[in-house]
Amino acid sequence: MKRRRFQTRAVHAGQDPEPQHGAVSVPIFQTSTYAQPAVGRPRSHDYARGGNPTRDALQAVLASLEDGEHAFCFASGLAAESSLLLTLSPGDHVLLGDDVYGGTYRLLAQVLGGWGVGFSTVDMTQPDEVRRALTERTKIVWVETPTNPLLKVVDIRAVAAVAREAGARTVVDNTFATPYLQRPLELGAEVVVHSVTKYLGGHSDLVGGAVVTSDEELAERLGFLSNAVGAVPGPMDCYLALRGVRTLAIRMEAHCRGARAVAEFLAGHPKVTGVHYPGLPDDPGHSVASRQMSDFGGMVSFEVVSAEEAIRVAESTELFFLAESLGGVESLIEVPGAMTHVSVAGSPLEVPPNLIRLSVGIEDPDDLVSDLADALG
Repeated sequence: MKRRRFQTRAVHAGQDPEPQHGAVSVPIFQTSTYAQPAVGRPRSHDYARGGNPTRDALQAVLASLEDGEHAFCFASGLAAESSLLLTLSPGDHVLLGDDVYGGTYRLLAQVLGGWGVGFSTVDMTQPDEVRRALTERTKIVWVETPTNPLLKVVDIRAVAAVAREAGARTVVDNTFATPYLQRPLELGAEVVVHSVTKYLGGHSDLVGGAVVTSDEELAERLGFLSNAVGAVPGPMDCYLALRGVRTLAIRMEAHCRGARAVAEFLAGHPKVTGVHYPGLPDDPGHSVASRQMSDFGGMVSFEVVSAEEAIRVAESTELFFLAESLGGVESLIEVPGAMTHVSVAGSPLEVPPNLIRLSVGIEDPDDLVSDLADALG
């Protein structure tokens, strides 16, 4: 089949019209089991934990968009991460960035650590520091870029090369960038993880996760774990995610356009003490982001004079809803230290209490800037 461009694949990959009636939307196969024509001879699936045609379609399009051979969908981003980390054994080591999603840190520190899986953190914006932090037991180098919530940018190609020298797999959490802006497998990573809840779904109405890889050995293990552990999504969530992915490209363009306007406004505001957005020319990650991303994303974080002021601002917006999560068409605002990142309080990943994180939606950028201007006062 002819190789199609990104937006065409987002609409068509894995989504041929339904053969019986010609439906152009993938049906919701709301079933727990499948009739078999003979004993032990299922048509395609025998039980819905092991597979579902709606999930198959979502996995096919996500694999295509990330330029991977295999995709596996899960009930949440953390279910995806948990299943991937279950490929490890006691004594193995994971190297994390020093600004990763709090749930990832909690999973390793408070769950898998008790099973003998070790981890440590390092500033992954410095490949030489990554090299020094690797051990003979390191099996996974876990990259997030841009990071959550400080929006640091990691050079995927450089870190993946360092990890490969040490015999470790590079896993990239691509949730913030999405495959529309950044494709880690093309840059040397072996695995991509997503919270499908965020930009891929795009409408704040589902929870899901995904893992994409071209590593055949890992894919075989993930397929087994998907069925054996059973942390799989239901068909309705897969259907909603498929609907979201179809508009990913045009939504990401709007997110990026709005985020750029917001970041530029914040950078010039007298009550803002710092702005984190790789699209700003003076941002520390701007150069690397310009090389490995096609645009700079819809997330912006900024700092004000105090934690009390951060809370006041976050509680004063009208268009930016005060809520956790991100990546939906509506704009969201939160204070990570008191909300999404409470789980890393007191750890090396603790975030500044005066930090505000924005998920810039697809509303008119002028209205969003006006809303923030009113909240800042």
